[in-house]
Parts: sequence; C-alpha cells; structure tokens
Amino acid sequence: MSDFENDPDLEPIEPAILPLDAWHRGKGARMVEFAGYPMPIQYEGILAEHLWTRESAGLFDVSHMGQLYIAPAEGAEIDVEAALEAALPIDLATLKTGSVRYSLLLDEEGGILDDLMVTRWNSGFYLVVNGATKWDDIGTLREYLPDEVNINHLDDNALLALQGPKAVDALARHAKGETPLTELKFMKGAAYTLGGVEAWISRSGYTGEDGFEIAIPGEDAAKVADLLCGEPEVKPIGLGARDSLRLEAGLPLYGHDMTPEQGAVEAGLIFGVNKRRRSEGGFPGAARVQKDLAEGTQRLRIGLALEGRMAAREGAKVMSGDNEVGIVTSGGFAPTLQHPIAMAYVDTALTANGTALQIEMRGKRLDARVVAMPFVPNRYVR
Repeated sequence: MSDFENDPDLEPIEPAILPLDAWHRGKGARMVEFAGYPMPIQYEGILAEHLWTRESAGLFDVSHMGQLYIAPAEGAEIDVEAALEAALPIDLATLKTGSVRYSLLLDEEGGILDDLMVTRWNSGFYLVVNGATKWDDIGTLREYLPDEVNINHLDDNALLALQGPKAVDALARHAKGETPLTELKFMKGAAYTLGGVEAWISRSGYTGEDGFEIAIPGEDAAKVADLLCGEPEVKPIGLGARDSLRLEAGLPLYGHDMTPEQGAVEAGLIFGVNKRRRSEGGFPGAARVQKDLAEGTQRLRIGLALEGRMAAREGAKVMSGDNEVGIVTSGGFAPTLQHPIAMAYVDTALTANGTALQIEMRGKRLDARVVAMPFVPNRYVR
C-alpha cells in the first residue's frame, strides 16, 4: 500500500458517469465499474440476455468507447489522409465516404496498442477506439500526427449498439435518412434521425450478429434508448452477454487477447493491416509486421473447444503432454454451443484444426481441441 492511500486529505476519485447511468439503474441493471465507468453487467441474467440477442435484438450501451474526429486544424493546409496513413496501417485511398474499416494502433516495435474502427466522413475521419485505452490512444495519435491535424474527442456523444437478427426491423421503423436503413450493408454508415435526434449509424458491431452502432448526442441517449426498447424485439443487454457473444464470434478483447506484447500477425489480425501497407510500410511497427509475415511467429492466437462443462479462464496454461505450449487469454461457457470455448496463444506447430491439447484448471487437466474461429458463424449482411 502506498503512502497516498493512507493520506486522509486525499478524496477517492469517483468514476465518471455516462449519459445512460440513471436509465440503466431504472431498468434494474446490476452495475459494475468498467473502463472507469459504472456500467450494466446484466439486467435479467447473462444467459437469457445472450440468447435474446441471438434470437431477437439487444441494445448495448457502449458509450465508454472513445469517439474521435480527425480533421485539419482551422486554416491548415494538410493532407489528413496521408497523415493518418503515417499513423495507422490502413489503406485510406480505398476507403469510400461512409465506409468503415477495422485497423490497429501499433507502437514503434509493432506491438498492439489498440484496435479501432475508421470511417471516412466528408471532411475528415471518425474513429472509435476502446474505452479502457482511449486516453492513451489520444496521446499516441497526438504524438504520431502533425500539429496541423486536430484530434477532436467527441466526449459529449453516446454510443449504442443494437445487435441481433431482428435489429434491422426495430431500427428501420425509426431511422429516417437518404439511404434506407435496409440498404445499408456491413461496415457501411450514413446519417439518420431517430425520433428527431441526429444520429450516425453504421451496420457493425461486436457480437457476430447483424446489427448497428448508433452515435448520438449524450443528452438524447435516454430518449433514443426508450424509443428502441419500446419495440417488442428489443431488450437492454449488459456487458456480461456482450463478452460471451464476442467470445463465440471469436472477436478479441483488448488487454486480454491482444496487448503490446503481441503483433498483428501473432494475434491473427493481419487483416487490420491493409495489403498495400504490408508491402509499402511507412507506419509505426511496419518492420515487425513485415518480418513476421516473412518469417512467421512462434505463437498464434487460436480457438479451443473444451470437453465437459468446466470453462477455462484467462491465464490458464495450455499443455501438450508434459509441455506448456500456450496460455488462455479468454474463456467461458458458450450458451449457443452448450460447451466451453476459449482463445489462447499456442506454439505455432500446434495450431492446426483438430490438434488435441489440454488446459490446466484448478489442478485438473481439461481436454480441448483446436477449432476454427468464429466458434459460431457470423451473420453479417454484406
């Protein structure tokens, strides 16, 4: 314990409050601190919320995420596209207005600092970064980008995610815009109004299901949440089901399945480094990306299906006979599959589908086999 913790004159730092905090509590949510904010982990139960999202439509509050707008400073004559390409391993020349693309923020050694989504807007670029890393991301981008480029943190915005096979039906009743919502395809976005509230909506998400992410002013978040949850297909869903859904979809979580220790190739995220950039380089960490592509890596992120009912948890050792060959980074019971699954980093020689391995948990050995991800097929509308 540090001396600061014993100082009676220091008041504890209160967590920041997101726009829908009171709304969640009014719905009976169980709140936990996540990324510095009280957030709902569940309402009626993780299993029920997981299955509802798979069958109907779930509304997630992801307002803890960082929303950034990258544009020229007033009066500056600068090519923001070129500046952002020097900071990220993304090919912006092929990114059309309204299109969304997954990319990575790498350090100079090629370690993953964050994963993020980039959208081309008419006059700049809209980025969504992880909530737990957003302040560090802003600092890193400020370091990488010229002073003539503004990084605008849209901290007055809220971000909602409506996910599930019936999300399009519920949202289409309220979304008014030049592009009919039903014509929006995966990783495309456009401007709409929802009950008179201006919104940017993209057909994207973090569950493997069809769905949408909705950026709106924070002051209107409760109005929009009530509007959507007034539809029979929609229920509010907490972080617990969000985690189990993303695990079934084989989607990595920053700080668990990717950290600065891993590079894009090792993490299985090389698609976040666009093809032209892999050969041309010119971004932080390019040397490691090119080396790993040419020579391979010692370990790779893989999926594991476990026998029995006991779930493997983060930090569990992966064994091949008497040899420790990897470590679990995410694990849990998969409600859709009715058996446990996990993601792990494992020695490359043992990553072929069907490879038999074991996981050490609580003094026991759990039988597992390597399987392809996603564990549950995605249902994106392309």
